[in-house]
Amino acid sequence: MSNTSKVIIVYIIGLIFGALVLDIWSAETSILKALLGLGWTTLLLIGLFFAEKNEDN
Repeated sequence: MSNTSKVIIVYIIGLIFGALVLDIWSAETSILKALLGLGWTTLLLIGLFFAEKNEDN
């Protein structure tokens, strides 16, 4: 399994955790929930960047 696949699987697990436990997709949204989602997506992009960088070496 490649590093990219591992990063994506961790991202999806985090989204499911956020949806079920943290309730980030509820009808009552807040700035904190939005920033949490953006931060998690930012971590995905950083993880994908480094995973692809390490696969090239």
